[in-house]
Amino acid sequence: MEFVIITGMSGAGKSQAMKAMEDMGYYCMDNLPPTLLPKFAELCHQSKRNIDKVAVVVDIRGGIFFEDLFKGLEELNEEGIKYSILFLDALDQVLIKRYKELRRPHPLNPKGGILNGILEERKLLEEVKKKADFVIDTSKLTIGMLKEEIYKIFFEGLELRKLTISIVSFGFKHGMLLDADLVFDVRFIPNPYYVPELKDFTGEDEDVKRYVFHWDQTNIFMDKLMDMLEFLIPYYIKEGKTQLIIGIGCTGGKHRSVAIANEIEKRLKENEHRAIVSHRDYKLA
Repeated sequence: MEFVIITGMSGAGKSQAMKAMEDMGYYCMDNLPPTLLPKFAELCHQSKRNIDKVAVVVDIRGGIFFEDLFKGLEELNEEGIKYSILFLDALDQVLIKRYKELRRPHPLNPKGGILNGILEERKLLEEVKKKADFVIDTSKLTIGMLKEEIYKIFFEGLELRKLTISIVSFGFKHGMLLDADLVFDVRFIPNPYYVPELKDFTGEDEDVKRYVFHWDQTNIFMDKLMDMLEFLIPYYIKEGKTQLIIGIGCTGGKHRSVAIANEIEKRLKENEHRAIVSHRDYKLA
């Protein structure tokens, strides 16, 4: 029996992930208390309905029960039930926007600020995320794209499902990207900010992209960076890493870092890696 535990940040898309897995033939259960994980797995295994694919959502809506998650996972191991953990995440500003659009309070801070609830939840889920077999950053994913990512993980080859690569552009003047595994400073590239006709655009606009990649140092840097990533990725996979976060920083996070991050995602996907790009600061610069 394939047993998948879906967890992660509130607002990151766990309900949509469960619907996607239901469409793919999984028997799904939402908001299952962690202490019931072993019993639920046993019931599914013994069912006369021949349930061989199960997905359950476990998250902080379970209140104090969520603290029992690791105990539940231990019992699954003791009973020889194999499981995998799918962790859904998103950038803080994306989660805040989603809560505001839905006009919902954060479950950990229903009467306070949304950000405080998000930060508290991140702290609670830190160890769970480390144990996750698969991590999906949904910051820039539509529902269809999320479904496609889940399909790649659970239906395609093992090599495709082993590592999610998140490329995040940011501006140093807005603060360092704290959760990055690798950070590259692209401020050595001439800055489109000082070109009057480009100043108000972003690295997602073709004119800015052409300017950034007009310079030899940009293209040499890209070739060397991709060579290094292709060298490192197999070793990260070998060590069991499930998510690699690459930070690309420029001054404001609006022009150079955005164009470079988009190009990295494009080249990684061409080489059949699971890559997702997001831009932390391009609306702030």
